[in-house]
Amino acid sequence: MSRKLKLGVLIHGVGGHVGAWRHPEVPVDASVNFDFYKTQAQLAERGKFDLAFIADGLYITEQSIPHFLNRFEPVTILSALAAATSKIGLVGTLSTSYSEPFTVARQFGSLDHISGGRAGWNVVTSPLEGSARNYGRDKHPSHDERYAIAEEYLQVVRGLWDSWEDDAFVGDKAGGVFFDPRKMHRLSHKGRHFSVEGPLNIARSRQGHPVVFQAGSSESGKRLAAISADAVFTGHDSLHEAQQFYREVKERTVAAGRTADDIVILPGISPIVGRTAQEAEDKYEALAQLVGIEQALAYLGRFFEHHDFGQYPLDAPFPELGELGSNSFRSGTDKIKKTAREERLTLRQVALRAATPRSPFTGTPEAVADLLTQWHAERGADGFIVHTALPGQLGDFVDQVVPILQERGLYRSEYEADTLRGNLGLPVPVNRYAASTVG
Repeated sequence: MSRKLKLGVLIHGVGGHVGAWRHPEVPVDASVNFDFYKTQAQLAERGKFDLAFIADGLYITEQSIPHFLNRFEPVTILSALAAATSKIGLVGTLSTSYSEPFTVARQFGSLDHISGGRAGWNVVTSPLEGSARNYGRDKHPSHDERYAIAEEYLQVVRGLWDSWEDDAFVGDKAGGVFFDPRKMHRLSHKGRHFSVEGPLNIARSRQGHPVVFQAGSSESGKRLAAISADAVFTGHDSLHEAQQFYREVKERTVAAGRTADDIVILPGISPIVGRTAQEAEDKYEALAQLVGIEQALAYLGRFFEHHDFGQYPLDAPFPELGELGSNSFRSGTDKIKKTAREERLTLRQVALRAATPRSPFTGTPEAVADLLTQWHAERGADGFIVHTALPGQLGDFVDQVVPILQERGLYRSEYEADTLRGNLGLPVPVNRYAASTVG
């Protein structure tokens, strides 16, 4: 099969589930334990995964889940993982709402060189309103304004990554010429949100630019993905929903003057694999038992700007929340409200579902492989980001599901390339100044 399935892993310490830290398999310090991250990344690399993904957030409260309270900053841990791996891509989340383009361009440009062309940046706009108070801001930008900022931000960062033509650094010791000044270019950007002169003080890497990911399924998120992203990290409850998203983003990407293959769509999944269907179900139930209703309510509240759901009757219908959540995790909170309304769910049911979602990718290795194959073949996904609640679940997937996908010719047996772009089948961006000699 010419169209191969792609795989990534989300490594999140004790954060795979609100109660996972209580499980005997999970080190209580996993979220700040380098050996834990290294083991998971190396396991995914053994399974020939395209990338390891580190998520992030900028605001916590006493109700935040354990992983959010005490965890590594992504670029830092990914730089360390670059030395512990050789093929797998390294993707980290960093906010466009609370950082500077020049600094971020340097950080990911540096990671790209350290890793030999395996870096990726997951562009987020920071959904939590409390983030503003950690950065000296009086007000969190609105949802649409955050995405407008992100759009210009990406233009600036990509422009900075092109500051140097690929052969700018001559390194002629005998002639005393370190670089060709004609091949250094200032960005001189002046826009609505940013004014950045440049040039960036690091050259392009082997893959040209780090791979740009976008995580968000709102209208603004889909627009940003179509015009700017190389890959999309999304999430869906059904194949039908995944197909609709896939088709829309691909069509928007083409309408933006790109090709459908210029963007890779990767839904997140939480597979639970058992030797039998019952064993997989038992694993799910054991996981669900690790979280009580109070923890589930606190977890649900994070998506709604840390709203206090403890004020409502647990077994009454899910409360009407109006626009609450629309300026944070908009696509996710809209889905929660819609599902609760259509299925007439109680608050208790919504909270427990949110804390321990029942993944359709639960079952025997063959059943999970069958569903992955179907979603991929029927254009619901180009691949998947695997996130597991327990570290052993990643091992189950690598050792039991991956070999089935390989036998079917759907998934690689060896890496095709040694850059993230190469393995994802994405083109190297052309340097905008490659044919120019004007600084």
